[in-house]
Amino acid sequence: GSRALKNNVLRAMAVLAFIAIFVLDIPFPYIVLAAGVIGYFGSRVSPEYFKAGAGHGASKETYGSAIIDDDTPAPEHAKFKWSRFIVYLVIGLFIGGVAMVMLLNAYGWQGTLTQMGWFFTKAALVTFGGAYAVLPYVYQGGVEQYGWLTGTQMIDGLALGETTPGPLIMVVAFVGFVGGWTKEVFGPDSLLLAGAAGASIATLFTFLPSFLFILLGGPAVEATRDDVKFTAPLTGITAAVVGVILNLAAFFAYHVLWPQGFEGSFEWFSALIGIAAFIALFRYKVGIVSVIGVCAGLGFGYSSVL
Repeated sequence: GSRALKNNVLRAMAVLAFIAIFVLDIPFPYIVLAAGVIGYFGSRVSPEYFKAGAGHGASKETYGSAIIDDDTPAPEHAKFKWSRFIVYLVIGLFIGGVAMVMLLNAYGWQGTLTQMGWFFTKAALVTFGGAYAVLPYVYQGGVEQYGWLTGTQMIDGLALGETTPGPLIMVVAFVGFVGGWTKEVFGPDSLLLAGAAGASIATLFTFLPSFLFILLGGPAVEATRDDVKFTAPLTGITAAVVGVILNLAAFFAYHVLWPQGFEGSFEWFSALIGIAAFIALFRYKVGIVSVIGVCAGLGFGYSSVL
């Protein structure tokens, strides 16, 4: 948060984003859109608040010269070209379109795998900020809207994503696997195959738009790096995402500490582990891998005793 919120305007945007999603239950895409609009028009009134790295002081640490730094000319493949843009766009739309048409022909629009493809496409298109920002949206759809898995299973998926190699966003594969298994998309005798199909669909439709965004927008972003009217909306969105991530922290705290809701029992052991982990990370600067390993061991030991 401190790296993204360099002034009081951005901090206020983060607070408002948290209130919007946590208290007012405003959908995340609308928050992102509003933050981008505020960033764009705010940069016209007070551009100093929306410059990339606004308020960021010079670092006291040096790490030597970089192979590629801000002054390095963009290589040929990183320069924006309309011909390359159109080729990438056509290829991306073709892959996604063919996959969706095949699902429609095989299972219809209401089929579980078809709905997974459409849902994870939306998740990739309208969410910003990485896995921590997209997970509340995935929870809302996977648990509350479609019933692919339970809230407890979603928490388990997050734990697996945090403790296994690879990006955390791969938790969508877990959601797809459990959803395919639970809905028995290939019948009760092919649950493993159904889970694998669900995981594959979730992965494809989550990452295809992301790769397309990078290939299409990367050169354009590089070309407009120092133009505040282009970077200001991204600065505003980044500030809003901090508030959304704080909402995710509250969301997981609730489901971990009160797994049966407020009417159920309080998980004091989980609370103690959380407090100890917080102190270890922020007070004593212990490595996150060590903290996760110790916490996992404590949790395993505690569950074995019960």
